[in-house]
Amino acid sequence: MKMRDFVQPRTVFAEHTTLKMHPARTAATTISSALLLVVLALLAACNSNTATPPEAKPESKGPELLSGRAAFQKVFIAARSYAPDAKPFRIESIPTSDGDGHDGKSAVWRASFASPTQRGVKPFIWSGSNAPDAPSRGVSPGNEDVYNPGNASTQIFDVGFLKIDSDQAFAVGQKQGGDKILEKDPSTPVIYICDWNHNTNELVWHVIYGSSRDTAKLTVAVSATTGEFLRVEK
Repeated sequence: MKMRDFVQPRTVFAEHTTLKMHPARTAATTISSALLLVVLALLAACNSNTATPPEAKPESKGPELLSGRAAFQKVFIAARSYAPDAKPFRIESIPTSDGDGHDGKSAVWRASFASPTQRGVKPFIWSGSNAPDAPSRGVSPGNEDVYNPGNASTQIFDVGFLKIDSDQAFAVGQKQGGDKILEKDPSTPVIYICDWNHNTNELVWHVIYGSSRDTAKLTVAVSATTGEFLRVEK
């Protein structure tokens, strides 16, 4: 009986020792969790302080310059939507601050069409300009007016006569004195008007060195069908 009484305290001691070790393990786990939270907090702070790179601003698009025939093709589709029988009677460039017309190209073109069945005329404008006073980019229609077939200024022509482009007409104009004008004053704008000459029954490019036909320093007439030099008009 005494031996049995002696063994029992050892068991109690072992259990008591095991119970005393649990708080130490709990403390270690708590410290590890605390350190992990500190590390996560530091990482979050670093990420929040990282400067966000500024977004790149889109580059401003420069003006689009087209020759007369290229611009005409863009507005011709819109004109046929207006009237299937629409035919042109004038193609003209419009000078802008970002398109001086040199080399036969311009940032804005206007083509005017007439429809005999609708008895109306309507201009269509193509713009590739960034100038503040220029029309918006793309093709836009103008106001419709009454068509008078007897009016010589609105005499329609067949597109098949338009074989020479404005850049080719410009090259002819340069040989007729235009090169000297631009050499003396490179800021001189060059504008282009293509219409039907009812007196000679031919389609003509008018290469105009100046901001308007009335104030031009030189105007050269070139056949829009053959590219032949016709005459100096001014």
